[in-house]
Amino acid sequence: MTHRRMLALPVVLTLAATAWAIPASASARTVAAPVVTRAALAPSLVAGRGARVDFLEQEAENARTNGVVIGPDRTPYTLPAEASGRRAVKLTPGQYVEFTLPAAANAINVRYSIPDAPGGGGITAPLDVTVNGKSSKTMTLTSQYAWLYNQYPFTNDPNADLLHPDWWITECSCVPAATTPTPTITKPFRPMHFYDEQRFLLGRTYKAGDRVRLTAPARGDAAWTVIDLLDSQLVAPPHVRLIAANVLAFGADPTGRRESSDAFDRAIAFAKRARLKVYIPPGTYQVNRHIIVDNVTIEGAGSWYTIIKGKEVALPEPAPDLSVHTGVGFYGRYVQDGGSGNVHLSGFAIEGDVRERIDTDQVNGVGGALSDSTVDGLYIRHTKVGMWFDGPMTNTRITNNVIVDQIADALNFHTGVTDSVVSDNFIRNTGDDGLAMWSEATANAGNTFDHNTVQTPTLANGIAIYGGTDNTVSNNLVADPIREGSGIHAGSRFGAEAFAGKLAITDNTVVRAGTYELNWNIGLGAIWLYALDKSIEADIQVTGDHYLDSTYNAIMLVSEWGVKDLYSISGVKFADIRVDGTGTSVVSARVAGGASFENVDARNVGAVGINNCGSFHFTPAGSEFGVTDLGGNDGGGVTGPWFAPWMLPNTITCDDRPPVVPPPPPSRW
Repeated sequence: MTHRRMLALPVVLTLAATAWAIPASASARTVAAPVVTRAALAPSLVAGRGARVDFLEQEAENARTNGVVIGPDRTPYTLPAEASGRRAVKLTPGQYVEFTLPAAANAINVRYSIPDAPGGGGITAPLDVTVNGKSSKTMTLTSQYAWLYNQYPFTNDPNADLLHPDWWITECSCVPAATTPTPTITKPFRPMHFYDEQRFLLGRTYKAGDRVRLTAPARGDAAWTVIDLLDSQLVAPPHVRLIAANVLAFGADPTGRRESSDAFDRAIAFAKRARLKVYIPPGTYQVNRHIIVDNVTIEGAGSWYTIIKGKEVALPEPAPDLSVHTGVGFYGRYVQDGGSGNVHLSGFAIEGDVRERIDTDQVNGVGGALSDSTVDGLYIRHTKVGMWFDGPMTNTRITNNVIVDQIADALNFHTGVTDSVVSDNFIRNTGDDGLAMWSEATANAGNTFDHNTVQTPTLANGIAIYGGTDNTVSNNLVADPIREGSGIHAGSRFGAEAFAGKLAITDNTVVRAGTYELNWNIGLGAIWLYALDKSIEADIQVTGDHYLDSTYNAIMLVSEWGVKDLYSISGVKFADIRVDGTGTSVVSARVAGGASFENVDARNVGAVGINNCGSFHFTPAGSEFGVTDLGGNDGGGVTGPWFAPWMLPNTITCDDRPPVVPPPPPSRW
């Protein structure tokens, strides 16, 4: 999303996520065989869910190293909290981490963090890569696109004073501008967004069992280097399209020294006249503005080979849409200009230069309105939002893309997007929602988010649905949201149209979710339903989901204190759910209304199974939130069965400060 708002509840829950922190060991560890994971889980735990990708993930903490394993820790503003699986390996100069390839590979991707510059802005540092002790090459790491600080919309300056001294903040439980004496705020204030990732072609194909060692050399400027994980893959040869409008014929420069935007425009115009596709051969092309696309197919040689890279450019005066910068992006025409259709983009990378969040800026990888279109096989990095679509628009397919290291969302269907599908996309390290449907002014309808993987959003949710009609969220894998969000979220907020028809949330897996909500000072659920602007009364069916190792609650239904007597959440149906580990409850209800539960099996539950506060009136008649037992609700934890008969239909069990009990790691059911 592009806007955050301050929230308030009269009661608070102290943060207990530090219970996950354990001392790290500095000793090197040897692993007999490579450990392949998905979102730091055994693949068997997420079979059939998440994006079907062509790389294999290995967590650094499972590899051989003489560095220090950091974490696990879920405390915001810490390096392990933002790491995949909440653990990583920290190297000092001269130390290494070594991975054993699980399959043939000619390319790797390294997720890492290095320090910021003292005054902000980032540094660069080398990372040496050797295979089997030889073939040494060097990657160049950077923190120029990481390290944000302070309050929303954040700053690159670690020494900045509060951006909003008139906002309530957790650190002093006060509004600093209205507090005497003025509280002292430690700087840097709320550091976050620590990680970046870098792709690297090895130059030849190595076999399973070969050893890839990453060493932080003594010659670098980084006092430390954190390695989170390594993805390895066998990249296919470049795709070639011989009969096409080749951008080289129109003056594009594959070395990146000259700007190629005009050459791209000429190639597109010719291709439309000649009814040809546009082909972008291997190379790095400098493009510093939007390329407008309509009724055209643009193919690259593959996202490892064709790279469209741009600088962020300050505009001499704000654009009509209030942008103050432009940058690389492929944009359909906006709806007011007629929109675009029959656009097909595939097989290239878009790499931007966005280092700060300015919500009015249109500096996204793909944007505008694209109907009857496809976007397939792109790699998008360092833009504000990977893909932000402003509808109304219809029948668009977004498939097989990798979107990483964004300042805000990875993808957002904004306003009147219909009958469109987002599937098999891999998303990591967004600065806001990973995938979102935002029904502002006009409802999104008939859309599906299916078989996507979303990891480590540093703010907000993995997948968020803001209003809309007859939408589906299915077969996704969501892991490790960091702050002020959930794995899956359905919210009546941000001026969205009401939920209507059916919202189907089906067969998703959410792991290590349920974050700390700074503004409320409480923990959220792995799935979170929120009535802020209006009641939620649609047919919402949550079926077949797995909520694993939830930091706080698995399921949360809540309203804002100021509207708790106006809006409710009713008729939500939970069925065939597995809950394996909660720090607190299975269900936390802080709203009027009700929900039904059928075949919800839970284990390793850390607190009372249902934390039913209702709308906080605590009437003799019981909570304003009713729970309906449709049978088959089994299991529990430290307090006994999670769904006991005495809780029906609306027993008040409100404990606003339940102790957090870290559960054991998830295992086969």
